[in-house]
Amino acid sequence: MKQSFYIAIVFFALSVISCKENKEDNGRLNVVTTTSMITDLVKNIGGEHINLQGLMGAGVDPHLYKASAGDVTKLSRADVIFYNGLHLEGKLVEVFEKMNATQVTQVALGEALDKSTLIGSDYFASNYDPHVWFNISYFKQFVAEVTSTLSRKDPQKAQHYQANAKAYLEKLETLEAEIKAKVATLAPEKRILVTAHDAFNYFGKSYGFEVVGLQGLSTATEAGVQDVQRLSKFIIENKVKAIFVESSVPRRTIEALQAAVQSKGNEVAIGGSLYSDALGNAGTEEGTYIGMFTYNVTTIVEALK
Repeated sequence: MKQSFYIAIVFFALSVISCKENKEDNGRLNVVTTTSMITDLVKNIGGEHINLQGLMGAGVDPHLYKASAGDVTKLSRADVIFYNGLHLEGKLVEVFEKMNATQVTQVALGEALDKSTLIGSDYFASNYDPHVWFNISYFKQFVAEVTSTLSRKDPQKAQHYQANAKAYLEKLETLEAEIKAKVATLAPEKRILVTAHDAFNYFGKSYGFEVVGLQGLSTATEAGVQDVQRLSKFIIENKVKAIFVESSVPRRTIEALQAAVQSKGNEVAIGGSLYSDALGNAGTEEGTYIGMFTYNVTTIVEALK
């Protein structure tokens, strides 16, 4: 309630500021993004032709993210906001709803996907798994949506956006081919991916992995003792060689799972830390969508061989 009141006050205050004072006066679109995956995508398309600000950095969990005063200011001053949708940014929904009364263009990229192709869930608010960026074909659709929106909002630079999109799509095609080749080196019976929460279902569906998360689709839920015991039994029965922590989820849950397996006289390694709901640090390979995906697949395949 306190945060809701604060957000309302900030929006009211900003609404009386002139548009000219709100915008950076350099002739570029002011674009705000939520997750680091979307920020990287928009950066590749918009490049130097937009003013881009991402709300969430490395290791930030979008399920639990709450808007700060600075975030509300950035959102209010934007020309365009790109976000994942499908209730991934659940605690930002109230802010986005208040934005409906403004002139800011909001684009929920995940909402534009064909819902009949998405993975459903009875345990998540949207009834769809929101981790759609782990299906590269969906990410390509995000590219098209971002390019179309930027071109419509800024038609004078449309040819630049479209050229950037073409180049980026070619990189995504190369990424997809490399991932398929890497996964092919891992025997099908070894393709069991155990992680902290269910972020990799689209990845599993695309590349033939059975994916099992200790927590549900949202990290807002906590794994209990029964969850740990159930999954430890599964790991032993299926001779799973390694399990994985996630960069945006506390590692204690996976360490508890490892300890439960060991208490039964068996061993399972922690195969590494995967990037699930956020990219790596800016300036690193893992700080890009393509670098993150490459790193994840290499880590998974090498640990499970």
